Amino acid sequence: MKIYVGNLSFDITEEELTGEFGAFGKVESASVVTDRATGRPRGFAFVEMPSRTEAEAAIAALNGKSLKDRVIIVNESRPSSESRSGGSAGNRRGGAFGNRGYGGGSGRGGGGKPRRY
Repeated sequence: MKIYVGNLSFDITEEELTGEFGAFGKVESASVVTDRATGRPRGFAFVEMPSRTEAEAAIAALNGKSLKDRVIIVNESRPSSESRSGGSAGNRRGGAFGNRGYGGGSGRGGGGKPRRY
């Protein structure tokens, strides 16, 4: 079972997460998500546990727990397709081109009025 762990301290290690979740059963993997450009942690991670009952026990015990002075959020990970609001990312991004005359396409400023050239 894949578990989402959020609101993590930026200096948490995968070994520390494995230790926290290992108290409830076998941990297959723990991976702290990092920013691709900077390599810095993004404040969340995923932990995989093979036993659903052990994973559910870990979720129940660790959700809301303080870890490195941060109250962490722990729940079952949802597939990435469920986290989107609908449509493909390509369709949402493509709409920016039609907005160029309305505030530069950035979504900031302009008040929705077309620019006069």
